[in-house]
Amino acid sequence: MRIGILSYPMLFQREGSLQIQIRETIRALNRLDSVDGEAISVELVDPCRGKLGAYDLIHVFAAIHGNHRIVEAASELGVPVILSPLISPGWNRSSGTRARVADRLLGNLTAWNVETSYAQTRRALQLATLIVALGEAEKRAIGEAFLVSPARVRVFPNGISPQFFSADGALFRARTGIEGPFVLMVGAIAPHKDQLGMAHALSEMALPFVLIGEAQERDQDYLAQVRQVRGVTCMGKLRHDDPLLASAFAAAAVFALPGQAEVQPMPALEALAAGTPVVNSSGSELTIADSEFALRTVTPGDTTGIKRAVLGFIDAPPGRAAVRVLVGELTWDRIAQRIARCYLEVIGAEPREDLAAGLVQHATSSSSRLYTGP
Repeated sequence: MRIGILSYPMLFQREGSLQIQIRETIRALNRLDSVDGEAISVELVDPCRGKLGAYDLIHVFAAIHGNHRIVEAASELGVPVILSPLISPGWNRSSGTRARVADRLLGNLTAWNVETSYAQTRRALQLATLIVALGEAEKRAIGEAFLVSPARVRVFPNGISPQFFSADGALFRARTGIEGPFVLMVGAIAPHKDQLGMAHALSEMALPFVLIGEAQERDQDYLAQVRQVRGVTCMGKLRHDDPLLASAFAAAAVFALPGQAEVQPMPALEALAAGTPVVNSSGSELTIADSEFALRTVTPGDTTGIKRAVLGFIDAPPGRAAVRVLVGELTWDRIAQRIARCYLEVIGAEPREDLAAGLVQHATSSSSRLYTGP
């Protein structure tokens, strides 16, 4: 069973959760050797040299940046495609309807020579053999906004690397000299992440705020504003496997991610694995059973709610061992086993010739309905 994994060409020119997800997924799948007796080999496809037809299955990550063309090409070759679309949970029935109306207007204005990213994403979803969502909120968004049957969607969350489960805060405190409780935020520094709002809220409480991440060129002025707030420490970017990053998660009293919606915030999972409670945005997909003692949700921009949640964790910190247990099952190896069985199921479902014919017929039928309402 030969599996090809790919995404858009510029993916690895930056570093973020998607890049980590793809690398860790490939590593974990190749550690399996076999699944249910079937040998498995997984590799990152070179889109310039690799041939999609050489693989038994293609797994595409992200439905944007032109990736619908990859799904189309594989479908034409009769190669089954699993798509991890990374659809924002902020999509719903209303926004999907508006997007389809916009598609129709744009099509009429341009003689159908220009299409929106929504149309491209929906086409990728239509052509994929099976869709993998990171959580129930993303699955719901795919169904409501893109009119995809829930039966075609599986839910596999992100995994967590082992260094976070064994993290200790001593290295971070020795390197930085920061003692006492502080709030940590890891990720790109940008307005939609609301580091500035968080910084002002924590400054009013005289709580140190540590940021790990970098800002793009367009957000340098925003970064400068954040740096000017009292109590803020910007450490810049750290590699995912840097021991200092894992130690920062373990040293923090609270991890905060109060910005706009994300599919599934990987740093929040890593914080929980390090035993640190999380204040998360209500728009993000992070639902864990019986986690109220370590995971609190706030509405983006709700300064009072953010303060209340942070102070609640500092005044009554949950036991770190208990926090770690919440995500103990979310290792990359365990997630990889579930994904591999999904691969095996899809590959064995039907012959490639029948699959290709079925996908082309489905795509043709779906395209005729692309600009209609639900």
